[in-house]
Amino acid sequence: MASAWPTPTDGDSRAPSCSKTQSDRIFSSSVRCEEDCVSFGVPRLEDPDAEEVKEFVERQAALTDSVLARCEERERLRRQITALFDHPRYSTPFKRGGKYFYYHNTGLQAQSVIYVQKDLDGEAEVLLDPNILSEDGTVALSMASVSKDGRYLAYGLSKSGSDWVTIKVMRIDDKTPESDTISWVKFSSVSWTLDGKGFFYGRYPPPEEGVELDAGTETKINLNHELYYHFLGTHQSEDILCWRDPEYPKYIFGISVTNDGKFALLHITEGCDPVNKLYYCDLCSLPNGLEGFRGSNEMLPFVKLVDNFEARYSAVANDDSEFTFLTNKGAPRCKLVRVDLKEPDLWTDILPEHERDVLESAYAVNGNQILVCYLRDVKHILQIRDMSTGDLLHCLPLDVGSVSGISARRENSEIFISFTSFLSPGIIYRCNLATEVQEMKIFQEISIPGFDRTEFDVKQVFVSSKDATRLPMFIVSKKNLKLDGSNPTLLYGYGGFNISLKPSFHVSRVVLARNLGFVFCLANIRGGGEYGEEWHKAGSLSKKQNCFHDFIAAAEFLVSNNYTNPKHLCIEGSSNGGLLVAACMNQRPDLFGCVLAHVGVMDMLRFHKFTIGHAWTSDYGCSDNEEEFHWLIKYSPLHNIKRPWEKGSGKSCQYPPTMLLTADHDDRVVPLHSLKLLATMQYILCNGVENSPQTNPIIARIDRKAGHGAGRPTQKLIDEAADRYSFMAKVLGVSWID
Repeated sequence: MASAWPTPTDGDSRAPSCSKTQSDRIFSSSVRCEEDCVSFGVPRLEDPDAEEVKEFVERQAALTDSVLARCEERERLRRQITALFDHPRYSTPFKRGGKYFYYHNTGLQAQSVIYVQKDLDGEAEVLLDPNILSEDGTVALSMASVSKDGRYLAYGLSKSGSDWVTIKVMRIDDKTPESDTISWVKFSSVSWTLDGKGFFYGRYPPPEEGVELDAGTETKINLNHELYYHFLGTHQSEDILCWRDPEYPKYIFGISVTNDGKFALLHITEGCDPVNKLYYCDLCSLPNGLEGFRGSNEMLPFVKLVDNFEARYSAVANDDSEFTFLTNKGAPRCKLVRVDLKEPDLWTDILPEHERDVLESAYAVNGNQILVCYLRDVKHILQIRDMSTGDLLHCLPLDVGSVSGISARRENSEIFISFTSFLSPGIIYRCNLATEVQEMKIFQEISIPGFDRTEFDVKQVFVSSKDATRLPMFIVSKKNLKLDGSNPTLLYGYGGFNISLKPSFHVSRVVLARNLGFVFCLANIRGGGEYGEEWHKAGSLSKKQNCFHDFIAAAEFLVSNNYTNPKHLCIEGSSNGGLLVAACMNQRPDLFGCVLAHVGVMDMLRFHKFTIGHAWTSDYGCSDNEEEFHWLIKYSPLHNIKRPWEKGSGKSCQYPPTMLLTADHDDRVVPLHSLKLLATMQYILCNGVENSPQTNPIIARIDRKAGHGAGRPTQKLIDEAADRYSFMAKVLGVSWID
């Protein structure tokens, strides 16, 4: 019976404030919240505009500042991370209309700049520099799309890290901005029609007139996504409404135009599962083209090819009405299939599912070939295959690491591949598939002055989880590591939404290993996509606890194999990974010496009520459903904070030093998650009990003019890394190594 279900308390949490007396004692001997925290009421921490919430945030910011001021390695970390960050970085170049385009950052620029050049030997010119759009670098390029003829650039700007995007248009040849401005765009790409007259995009309805909104700080649920077509040179109010579905307000629409310009493919999703409906519109069959829909209330005549959420379908190529798709239909590790739109019931496998490797992506190249990228034990493999038969033609050699970018088109024989690893900042390879021997030539290699990869070791181990599932984990350290159980260690994880954590280069992790002696570990736990959809499903919904068992098993492996000990082990995760480390902290506070939880989903009973949170029910479930409520209440970080010393563990057992990280413009995982967890932890563990044994600090770093992570300027990245890792070094008792 619904009325009998336990319910959350409408988002209210008792919020303590911490006086200066506490901060004066920070790290002098111990940190206490209990004696110096007083509850100043019960603010609605779900309302960012409430004065009580603003006061709470200011008090917490002051406390955190006082804590960080006592972290001796903070400025040395900032200087060293800045020094290594100051190196040139490049994106994978792509070709449109006979020109090459790429992103480039000279080192410490706030945002990367888009460059254009007529040929690879010619001089590159700045096309668009977002750094001139704001003094503090908080206006970021969130997307960029060049028309096929290379005449126009449509680009998206986001402010302060918000997911909201404003699309602008530039004429490329003379770099002249057009008047076009498209607002309230979210979760959208830009897809040009072949004639270059305009593009498709997705947006949400604008706020009510007269409502002042600091976009990105609102928590209102995102509903009623709509698909539009914009003609260049017109006002947004004249855009054609191509598709919407008010009967299903949680649907999100994406559209892509085929390379030949004949079809528009409509992808419909409801959550974050790798499944979608697939409709198509024959653009060539429209009697008056898209112009015929101007001033009309009629939507485009899409035909339903797949009208269920049973599998994922992503177009690779088409020859008129014959399409090649990448799909997980009956293939959890994905395969390539072919179907003719004229015979929609006849689907043929072209490249069957591999027995162990995951087919992550496929690109039509060099006429009738396909470049496929497989993931094998969290390492990438590249192959060239025949598009007609799926037969293997060539294997492209790669070191152990990750493909971070691919630029390939069917009409081109030339491809570009970006590669990274734990010890490689980045290599861009160029390969000509028209030659007799396909050679991967280095086109651009990033080097960092002062970084020597030969000083480090990388290895992959396999850990046995609670149910004996075999989990891969990478371990990065200085060479000749002594396994004496005393090494400071940072364990990172995610485990959700079919997302795979792959080897990649991070300046801050190099500094931690080289100058603080840290061992860095990346655990590939269930819930991710490392072994396909079965691996994902094994860590979602009713099986979400498997993620926590896996991560705890990885931590126990590091202790039992003498890499470290609980007092020197820090765990870190972001977003779903923030949920991961917070849940593990609740379940095993004795196992960790520090917790860094970034922008985490902490209230599992109410997450679906804010912005795009409803899309995550595909991974978590929803508390509105009685069965799923009982899954969620068992591990929800906000609802499982217990005083460990009351569990028979003795007075010495307490929560590890904890830093929660959030940002005021995070409209993906809104800040209220971290704020409610912070208030609840401080109240239950500190000021809610007399003579509390909780002496470890519980603080939050609340960034301003920042969001969930994307688009954050370089200086903010450096400052945050210096803050969180100096806190970690302090509480773990780690000192600088020159």
